[in-house]
Amino acid sequence: MPTPTSANNGNMEPQSSPAAVTELLGTIAALREHCPWMGGLTHESLVEYLIEEAYEVVDSIESGDPAVRDTELRGELGDVLLQVVLHARLAEERGSFDFAAVARGINSKMVRRNQHVFTPEGSLRESFPASVEEIIVTWDAAKRAEKPEREDPFQGIPPHLPALAAAQKTVDRAARAGLDGAAQAVPAGVELPVIPASEEALGELLFAVVAGAREQGLDAERALRAAVRSFQNTQAPPS
Repeated sequence: MPTPTSANNGNMEPQSSPAAVTELLGTIAALREHCPWMGGLTHESLVEYLIEEAYEVVDSIESGDPAVRDTELRGELGDVLLQVVLHARLAEERGSFDFAAVARGINSKMVRRNQHVFTPEGSLRESFPASVEEIIVTWDAAKRAEKPEREDPFQGIPPHLPALAAAQKTVDRAARAGLDGAAQAVPAGVELPVIPASEEALGELLFAVVAGAREQGLDAERALRAAVRSFQNTQAPPS
């Protein structure tokens, strides 16, 4: 069975971005109409491919050889773009939205949230912030202005994130909300191990924890996911 990952990895003549996107949209529209397999795809059936392609982008970025990485990355980004185009096409067929609406929406969001670069009308500002800290302040303020009713700092974290990614994002959100995330995440009586100074050593420590959990018959992913939920519930404002 084919998979919806048919992005062209070969060399092609230079083409403008609008023309290339128009060509891709036309190709997918034709496939949806004339290919029974492609025509049978749904948002739900595409989920596994979206997840798979996202991880393959990560793999290509983390590969060692820069020349190989760039070639693979181009192809993998095409596969991810294909997922976006397919989902947009499905929505267009039922009269909901199209690819252009997706592009306009994310562009508006980037202008709106990056007030340190753009004016509300979308033009460039005359001066720009000098530090990442200033950018984070304006970014967070823009997000709060979009959804002032959102009081829970953890709202919007995807519930199906892998446990380690969910933990990282949760602690980051806690810190940016003014909560002492790292300290409050450690239960009373539990000593925090010395954190290594390098990511390589940290990876080895995490791997050792997982291996030790297996020896004890414990599921490290499930355990961490439960700890993240518990921390979020403890820190979330009362409803």
